[in-house]
Amino acid sequence: MSLLQLIDVSYAIGDQPILRNAELSFEPGERVALIGRNGAGKSTLFKLIRGELTPDAGEVRGRRDLRISELEQALPTETASTVRDYVTGGLAHLRELIAAHRELSTTTLDAAGLRELDRLTHCIEAEGGWSLEQRVDVVLSELDLDGGLLLGELSGGWRRRVGLARALVSAPELLLLDEPTNHLDLATIGWLEDTLKRFTGTLLFVTHDRVFLQALATRVVELERARLLSFPGDWQRYQVQRDAALEAEAKADALFDKRLAEEEVWVRRGIEARRTRSASRIRELERMRREYAARIKPAGRARIHLAEAESSGKRVIELEGVSHRYGPADDTAPLIDRLDLAVMRGDRIGLIGNNGVGKSTLLKIMLGELTPQRGTVKLGTNLEVGYFDQLRRVLDPDKTVAETVGEGREHLRIGERTLHIVGYLRGFLFSAKRALTKVGVLSGGERNRLILAKLFTEPSNLLVLDEPTNDLDVETLEVLEEQLVEYAGTLIVVSHDRAFLDNVVTSTLVFEKGGRLQSYPGGYADWLRQGRALEQREAPLRAAARAAAVPAPRPKAQAKLSYHHQRELVGLPERIRELEAEVALLEAQTAESEFYSKPYGEQQPVLDALGAARLALDATLARWVELER
Repeated sequence: MSLLQLIDVSYAIGDQPILRNAELSFEPGERVALIGRNGAGKSTLFKLIRGELTPDAGEVRGRRDLRISELEQALPTETASTVRDYVTGGLAHLRELIAAHRELSTTTLDAAGLRELDRLTHCIEAEGGWSLEQRVDVVLSELDLDGGLLLGELSGGWRRRVGLARALVSAPELLLLDEPTNHLDLATIGWLEDTLKRFTGTLLFVTHDRVFLQALATRVVELERARLLSFPGDWQRYQVQRDAALEAEAKADALFDKRLAEEEVWVRRGIEARRTRSASRIRELERMRREYAARIKPAGRARIHLAEAESSGKRVIELEGVSHRYGPADDTAPLIDRLDLAVMRGDRIGLIGNNGVGKSTLLKIMLGELTPQRGTVKLGTNLEVGYFDQLRRVLDPDKTVAETVGEGREHLRIGERTLHIVGYLRGFLFSAKRALTKVGVLSGGERNRLILAKLFTEPSNLLVLDEPTNDLDVETLEVLEEQLVEYAGTLIVVSHDRAFLDNVVTSTLVFEKGGRLQSYPGGYADWLRQGRALEQREAPLRAAARAAAVPAPRPKAQAKLSYHHQRELVGLPERIRELEAEVALLEAQTAESEFYSKPYGEQQPVLDALGAARLALDATLARWVELER
């Protein structure tokens, strides 16, 4: 039985149709990827599913008491709230059920009241609602979160993890994720993929990360021209099916248009022909005219043009013995340590690393914006630099899109072409009306497209892109990649988008575990095959909290383990295997489809045992690491 269905749903914002006679259903255990251009209506569809909006026509029909949670695109902003309090907020509906149950329980009830009390009891027991604190403890343990920390103390990646904990704590049957990989580094994206693969409910997610999409999706739904088109299978299969569907649609439209043109010629024949016109044929012509008028034609494809400057000198950037750190030398490890690097004309380099390891710092040193504490930086001759991150900082919210890009000009010179500002912006998917919109009201994706549009009007021979892919739809990403592949200058890219890196760079500079900064030929996938691990500066929350409370001791020479500790170390691997097996067995029980429908007395002991086993496993692993050093 379907969890939720859209039945002949239509919805419009003003005169802009978002959905037209849409049909869609969600089955238990599916992982559905929703894709579409920025502004196509994906967020509106989420609101219709959650019941925040009512369709203009049709019906959104969900199973009774269907549990729906959402990980919103924006990060949690309640900076004064503790992690535990914020996560517990995901159980607000259960608190309301328990309060209603307690109120009914204190009154004299008639038959209807007894039925309502029984219904509330069933709902609470089905979700394990009598043990809210234990539920929160289990989720915090699963996601390695310290409930006592304040949200304001956390990085964007850890706040994203806290948001997911809030979404998961209610054990949702349908989980909605809107761009879940935003603000996450590569390590956390990998963790999120693994976590969601273990999620036993139904998943509906929006993402521009094609590797993430390929890893998770069991079905792809495209929102395009107010239609919902469903394609079973993963991302690669979708691409094949979608190309075939577009080809078939184009052929059908061409045949229809030809037949309509023939009928229009027929109906306009002379007086003699009109005497023999068939009434049914005229009615069919009227129907065809209405169908043609209602057809929403495919939107134009993004067209991105880069202005290129004359070639730079052969040696673009040279670093010799560069070192840099933040904080006292005795207390902090260097972000960059004795780095020698030569960037040559035509190089296409991807900087890869987790958050906080120093990628943006290295970029600023390479561009001369930051002087390193040690070493020298030499910039080559005839450099014309285009820097994506720099433009992000200077957007004026009171200017229009056209004013920001054109700077008062109606025409732009891009290479050998002269383009009207509106025509140029249309290539970045801004309509003529949107080109006159102020920057301050643009979405995240539109702002990124605006920055790219502005950046690419300025001739460059060194292009530096610091996280250019955030919030861009897949189509724009692919067109951007095509243009960057053709770019004749030197390219330096910082990105957590693995597919983007693989498609545009020819070498990588990677911040690896142990503080090494290592160069490799190829893209992200080529580095991954090396079997190396990334450096992680953002420590897990519990470790970070301890480090903040207790000054870190200076490293000492490793003392020899006592006989007792040696015996303990020998036995730890077996204990770890036992605990891992216990956790796996308990997780298998909680993954059963009927688990959360069991009575409280059967369900809660399993959840408590799982939480205890995970905590024991964490402690045993930490002890093994401590003794192994």
